[in-house]
Amino acid sequence: MKLNPSVFKAYDIRGVYQKDIDAESFEPVARAIVEFFKADLNTAHPTILLSRDMRIGSPPLYETAKKVLVASGATVIDAGLLPTPTFYYGVLKYQYDAGIHITASHNPAEYVGTKFVKRNGQKIIKIGKATGMDRIREMAMANTFPAYTNDGNVVVKEGILADEVADAMAEVDATKIKAFTIAADPANGMGGLYITELMKHIPGTLTMINEKLDGNFPAHQADPLDFNNLIPLQEKVKEIKADVGFEPDGDGDRIFFIDERAQVVPATHISSLIASEVLKTHKGAKIIVDIRYTRNVTNVVEKNGGSVSISKVGHAFITEQVNNEGAFYAGESSGHFYFGQTGGAESAVKVILYVLLAMSETGKPLSAILKDLETSSESGEINFVLPDGSNTKALMEEIAEEHKEGTASWLDGVSVDFPDWRFNIRSSNTEPLLRLNVEAQTPELMKEKFQLMIDRITSSGAKIKEAGH
Repeated sequence: MKLNPSVFKAYDIRGVYQKDIDAESFEPVARAIVEFFKADLNTAHPTILLSRDMRIGSPPLYETAKKVLVASGATVIDAGLLPTPTFYYGVLKYQYDAGIHITASHNPAEYVGTKFVKRNGQKIIKIGKATGMDRIREMAMANTFPAYTNDGNVVVKEGILADEVADAMAEVDATKIKAFTIAADPANGMGGLYITELMKHIPGTLTMINEKLDGNFPAHQADPLDFNNLIPLQEKVKEIKADVGFEPDGDGDRIFFIDERAQVVPATHISSLIASEVLKTHKGAKIIVDIRYTRNVTNVVEKNGGSVSISKVGHAFITEQVNNEGAFYAGESSGHFYFGQTGGAESAVKVILYVLLAMSETGKPLSAILKDLETSSESGEINFVLPDGSNTKALMEEIAEEHKEGTASWLDGVSVDFPDWRFNIRSSNTEPLLRLNVEAQTPELMKEKFQLMIDRITSSGAKIKEAGH
C-alpha cells in the first residue's frame, strides 16, 4: 500500500495500521531512518537498538525494520518487547549509536508507529521536527535509496529491563522503601512490565488489573490523560484499601498516580514531590517544569534551594532542554517525567521509587504529603475546536492585549502571569485544537478565572471539545 505522508508527526511517526501504513510501506520509512542515522553519525555500520510494543501491527513493522537495518549494514540489537523508557535506557546504558522503537504510545488499538533516537555521549536525542523528521519524511516519500549492502547483523539482547530497575534502585536508594499495598492498571500495555520487575525487588504487595499484554486494549484505552480510563484503578484502590495506585500509558513513558483516597493526583503534584526529594540529596539542582502549570513546582524548588526553568510542551523539546541546561529532573503535566541521569529521557521506574521513598520517609499517606506541597490550584486542561479558517495567533494576541497588566510570555502559545493567578493558551502540537490551562492561589479564584477565560475563548466562535481532566 502507499504510505500516507500524514504519519510524520512532530515527535514520532504514527498512523492507522493497514490504512496509513503497513509492513510494506514501512520499508521506505525504515530505510530513511537508517540512512539518516548513517549520515548524521558518520558511520556506514551503526549499532541500532530495535524494540517494540505489544500492538497488533507492531511485529510486522518490527520485522520490516530488522530486515532493512541488516540489509543497510547496521548491527541490530534485537531487544524485542520493551516499554519506551526501557528502550531509551538501553540506548544510553550500552552506548549504542541509535535506537528505533516500534510503538504508537497511548493511541487507540488500530494505530502503529515508531519513535527513534540517537545518542550523543550521555544524552538521548529524540528525532522530531527540529532534529531530522522533515528530512526523513522527504527521503521516505521520495523512496530513492542506494542499493542494499547486505552486510549488517543481528545480536539478541536480553536483560535490559532488569538492569534499568537495578540502576534506578541504586540511584534513588530503594533500601529505605517500606512495604505498601499497591494497585496498578497498565491497561494491557507495556508499563506492566516495569511495575512487575520493580515489585520483585522492593517490599509490599501488588494487585494488578489488566496486566496481560494485549494490543486490542480490551479493558479500556491506555491513555491516562482521559480520566475515565482511571476509574477501574480508582475502584481497585478503594476495594483493596491500597496506599497508592499506578497507571502507565500504553508504551509506559507516562504514568499517573491514584492516592489512598482513590483520587487522581495531578502530575504537577508528583513533580513537586520529586523536586522536594531530589533537592534533599542534590543541593541546588535545576528542575524544569512545563509552561502549563508552574507555580506549585516553582514554590517547592525555590523553598528547597534549587533553580527552576520553564519549558515548552512536548517530550522531545523537554528532553533536549534537560540535556542543554544540565537539569537533574523535569516534570510535564501530561505525566511524562524526565531525568538527566537517563540522558534527558523519561523514567517511570524512578518516579515510582521517589513516590514510595517519600511515603516511607514521612510515614504520611500520599494525599497528606502532596497537600503540604500544594500552593496553587490548577484547572485541568480544556480543549477548544476553533471554526475553520480561524487565526489562532491573532486570537491569542487579542487575549494577551486584554490582559496586558500581567506579564506575558510567548514561549509556547501565550502565558500571562499575575500575582495571584496565571493562564496559558496554546495550539496543540498534534491536533487542530486550542488548549487552556489556568492556575490561581485559591480554588475559588481559579474557578472564577477559568470560567472567564472559557467564556472569552468561546465568544470567538470556539467550541469546547472536552475537559482533559
